[in-house]
Amino acid sequence: MERLLAPSILAADFSVLGEQIRQADEAGADYIHIDVMDGMFVPSISFGMPLIASVRRETKKLFDVHLMVQDPERYLDDFAKCGADSITVHAEACRHLDRTLHQIKEMGLRTGVALNPATPLCALDYVLDKTDMILIMTVNPGFGGQAFIESSLDKIRTLRERLDCSGRRTDIEVDGGMNADTLPRVLKAGANVIVAGSAVFRGDIAKNVRALKELMK
Repeated sequence: MERLLAPSILAADFSVLGEQIRQADEAGADYIHIDVMDGMFVPSISFGMPLIASVRRETKKLFDVHLMVQDPERYLDDFAKCGADSITVHAEACRHLDRTLHQIKEMGLRTGVALNPATPLCALDYVLDKTDMILIMTVNPGFGGQAFIESSLDKIRTLRERLDCSGRRTDIEVDGGMNADTLPRVLKAGANVIVAGSAVFRGDIAKNVRALKELMK
């Protein structure tokens, strides 16, 4: 599986957000990861459609939109219109996960399902055929800068084995606590899409992106 870096703009400086997105893009980022939080499914509130639409012009890279919101099906059309290329919803937040993924597919977008650290892999049992990417949360969602949850490695490893046995070419994305220590371990476990926030946007963005990409080879 191709290894891809998805900088999370939640860790960027919003006063120069467009410029920082361009820096990450030009340095070799593969996706731009956009965390949307509603203050209900998770405690924090981040941003919504107007911001995404405003930065869409800054890059042609895939917009990887992660909806940490309750009942996300209410907003799918709006996120598609503002520039999302891929929409990931939480299994825990959807009343009817199969139907929500079907809606995303009908819009011509990539689908993702996110699982919180305590959510078992069996939540995916009947939706894998509609899922392009599975996001394993390696911290509890809602706040940046948390420590990596070590038990996530077994979860990633088990999921990769299951996908390989089924012959599915489904991406495994990880989000939370990524750095020079944890990144090689999640890659070895079977993840191939890496979300990094502070590790990209804290300090020299171009240098950080290049260093992470080197670790991912």
